[in-house]
This record gives sequence, C-alpha cells and structure tokens, in this order.
Amino acid sequence: MKQIYRQRQSARTAPPAGVPTSGPLTPEELQLAARNHAMPLEALRRDITPPGLHYVLTHFDIPDIDASSWRLQVKGAVERSLELSLAALRKDPAITIPVTLECAGNGRSLLKPRPLSQPWIQEGVGTAEWTGVPLAYLLAKSGVLPEAAEVVFTGADAGIQGGIRHRYARSLPIREAMRPDVVLAYRMNGSELPPQHGYPVRLVVPGWYGMTSVKWLESIDVVTHPFTGFQQQHAYRYQDSADDAGTPVSRIRVRSLMVPPGIPDFFTRNRVLQTGPVMLQGRAWSGHGGVTGVEVGIDGEWVAAQLEKPAGPFAWCKWTLPWVADPGEHELACRATDATGAAQPLEQNWNYQGMGNNMVQRVRVTVE
Repeated sequence: MKQIYRQRQSARTAPPAGVPTSGPLTPEELQLAARNHAMPLEALRRDITPPGLHYVLTHFDIPDIDASSWRLQVKGAVERSLELSLAALRKDPAITIPVTLECAGNGRSLLKPRPLSQPWIQEGVGTAEWTGVPLAYLLAKSGVLPEAAEVVFTGADAGIQGGIRHRYARSLPIREAMRPDVVLAYRMNGSELPPQHGYPVRLVVPGWYGMTSVKWLESIDVVTHPFTGFQQQHAYRYQDSADDAGTPVSRIRVRSLMVPPGIPDFFTRNRVLQTGPVMLQGRAWSGHGGVTGVEVGIDGEWVAAQLEKPAGPFAWCKWTLPWVADPGEHELACRATDATGAAQPLEQNWNYQGMGNNMVQRVRVTVE
C-alpha cells in the first residue's frame, strides 16, 4: 500500500513555483490564495485597517508560540548579547507609528505570462498602527561594533522553498536598521498581535515591502558580511529570467488604489452605479518619500485629485475627486506620483518573480 501511495504521489508533478505560465490558475495557486488574505478594496475608506481586513502573507505555517517562554536574542557583532522576554521588552521605551505595508508580489496575477506564486490582484496591502520598541534602541543597548554591515532577522516559521529547508529570515543594511522608526512591534492597532500578524513580536520596517518585516521574531543577528539566506539571495529579486541574478527588492514603489464605486455583481465584481454625482476616493502611498499628486482617469482623460495629509510619513494618504456619472460604460483609473518624481506606469514592466507591480488600477463601471 505504501508503495502504491508513493507511486501515485510521484506521478503527479506540481508546476515549479515562480515559473511563468499563460494558463489558468493552478491548484497550488488556489491553495495559497485560500491560506493568505487580501484587503477588500472597500477598506480603503478607513485610515487604519482592522487586523482582520489587513493583508496577510504567510510563507510556511503560523507558529504556535507560548509568550511566557518566548525569548528574543540579540547577538553577533555586538559588545554584549541580549536575551529578552516579552515582559522585559515591554518595559523598554515604546513608540506607535502608522505604517502602510504592501506585499512585494501585489499585482502578480495581472502579469502575462503569470509567475506561479501567491496570485495577488491588487489588494495585498493594509495600514496599521504598530506599537513596540525601536530597533535602534536595542542595537544601541547591545553596542553594535564598527565592522557591522547588516542585521539579520529570523522568525520562528520554517519550511521548504526552492528545495531548501530554512527558517524565514531577512536582513537590513546597518544604516536602515538604525533608523528611529524601525520597530519591534508587539501591538497592532492597540491590541496584541494576532497570530497571523506575527504574535508575540514582529519587525516592522516602514517604507519597505512587507517581506522585510519578519514575523514571529526570534533572533536579531548583527553580521559583518552580506546575508546570503534563501529569502535574501534568491527570493524577492527583480529578475529578467530564471538565470538572471537580478537586483534585490527593497522600498515600496509608488501606488494608488480606488474604492470601487457603486455596488458589485457577486460573481464578476463588475460595478454598477446610478447616474449623478459620485465622490471617487482612494489611497496612495510610496516608500520613496511622500505622495505629491494623484490623477484620476475618466475614460482616458486625467484630472488632478485632492490629497489629504497622511497620518505619518509612511502611511497612505487619502485622495478624493467628485464626478458626475453619465449613463453608459466608463473606465476609471488612478495614478500617483511621489516626491522623487516617480509615477505609476500605465502598463507593468514584466519581471520573472512578479515583484513591484505598481501599474495603474482600472475600474470598469456601468452607470444606469
């Protein structure tokens, strides 16, 4: 019986993760989509995203951690190593900062051909208020040595990716790790972290794509050489092909999203609204400085929207534009520009892993 089972298992070969395809969604992609969680676009109306609506991407399994026995280690190229309990960490000075986090693969499923991975459309985003200890405070407490180059963060979640068994780990250059707004968060929106968001402690790196903000944090290792773990060296890179070493994904590219107006059809999600005045609204953000403008496209004609002040330098800002909807079919779009002058592309530049997809959102509506 065991031999028959092994034969049946080997007879079915799953398509390799990451390999682009022009076919329909695979069972593996649907399985990932069921495990992970997108933010419904109507939640863009809120300044702060409730934890249950905030996007979630979990690479492996959600660890079951006993907070009473949990310890955080700070080690490596430091004058003194630290081992902190959750109670001890909560006694250290804390800050609360609103941060918009976005998955680096957001928009991947819109690419043609489509890289095989978590099939985000455009909803892999959310904004929360994170409370915790500034990372720079703990690093100063440990005494970072002059030869330090990077800081490696390792979580409790373990699995296999690319054929390699490992715990999820990412690093930051020492200059980024010493920023005053990088936080070891133990609260989200005023409550303890939910299990899927990294309980009991996670890293939050404002301005960087979400893969950097390691969840279920267990160790902080100051190193004197570049980190070469799988999630740093092979995953999360802008590549032209499988053989291209690529360049690392880091800060969030400028993006805006619109609250789809009107009401949806249950199955197609096509939007239907009544003729007359409509207030179009949405959010815009960037990891490369503040958003300086948002344009709204109405049937190909672009109009400047009104921007509101964001809650923080790395939190999304609200935009609004009044529109008088005429009967018929219309296409709405929104396009943001940030402080560096970067603007969202009308069409996405394709890359092998499907990273940093910040193409303009388009919403088709029927006005009755």
